[in-house]
Amino acid sequence: MKSNENLDTEAHLYRDGRHFERARLPAVFPIEGGAIEVETSPFGLRRCHFVADDGTEQQLVPDPRSAEGRRARLDRERPLLSRWIGVISLVLILVPLILGLPQTVESISRLPPLAERFGVFESPIDAPAWLNIALVISATVGSTERALRLRYNRWLDAVAD
Repeated sequence: MKSNENLDTEAHLYRDGRHFERARLPAVFPIEGGAIEVETSPFGLRRCHFVADDGTEQQLVPDPRSAEGRRARLDRERPLLSRWIGVISLVLILVPLILGLPQTVESISRLPPLAERFGVFESPIDAPAWLNIALVISATVGSTERALRLRYNRWLDAVAD
């Protein structure tokens, strides 16, 4: 039996339904003809690719029973709904970025060395704490949905990180 800590830090490779190997994340499993590379983000699977010996890459298909597999099935069976969910997830990330960035810049500009040299930036947005908490939750939900679709963008998904 594995603890939750191990589940978050290890990747497990199965062959023909049987446990074959495990490795700490990020993981590389050497196999015939190349390697399988696995990497996670704070919100889920970031990368799971077969990299052939010649350097070509192919994204692996998630297990149908996993959250990623169920999300892929929704995409196949209800593409319009899937597309709308994807658009909403993008909005859930971009809105907090647009509203939170000026506040973050203001906070950073208040650091004494920066304030003395450049002055303090006054954010045009002064959101209450409850709205900032809602924005963090929004970005987290949007990033989680993107992770389930195996879509990862270092810049965009870092917003909720």
